[in-house]
Amino acid sequence: MGYSQAQKAENRERILALASAKIRAEGIDALAIAPLMEAVQLTHGGFYGHFPSREALVAAAIERALADGSGKAHGGKNETMTAIARSYLSRRHRDAPDEGCAIAALAGETARADADSRAAMARHIAAFADGLRPHIADDDDAMLAVSALVGALIIARVLPDTAESDQWLKSVQKAVARLEV
Repeated sequence: MGYSQAQKAENRERILALASAKIRAEGIDALAIAPLMEAVQLTHGGFYGHFPSREALVAAAIERALADGSGKAHGGKNETMTAIARSYLSRRHRDAPDEGCAIAALAGETARADADSRAAMARHIAAFADGLRPHIADDDDAMLAVSALVGALIIARVLPDTAESDQWLKSVQKAVARLEV
């Protein structure tokens, strides 16, 4: 029995949503087709009706993760750099890589991924910098702010000592806030 186009679209969405959360939480290498399809209660063979390959799924999941995380993590037009830095470099954001900024969660792995995945990441990094430009003097400072925010979040997630991790977050929050015009 075949699926309707609506059911097929819904199934693809379920696959993509779970794959996106999985790669943000555990990394690209943790994404395996068989367990993913089992988790969404579909057959392994049915995967190829939605994606031509694992690489295509990875690229789509990265794009989804980036889109889902960007609005939550990168602030809004009316926020100050202080508020953006405080939100981005928060304990909550640090402790929830599967819900936050996918740039911080996936940039290192995406650098070694296929061209489509790298292009998606590059677009979102540029969008992050563009979103900061109204608050910052120039393009160089926007690039510095993105680098500092993403880098500090990654480092804070690595550090096993919570107090030291919190200090990284607070120190970079202050430094980035000083870039505001």
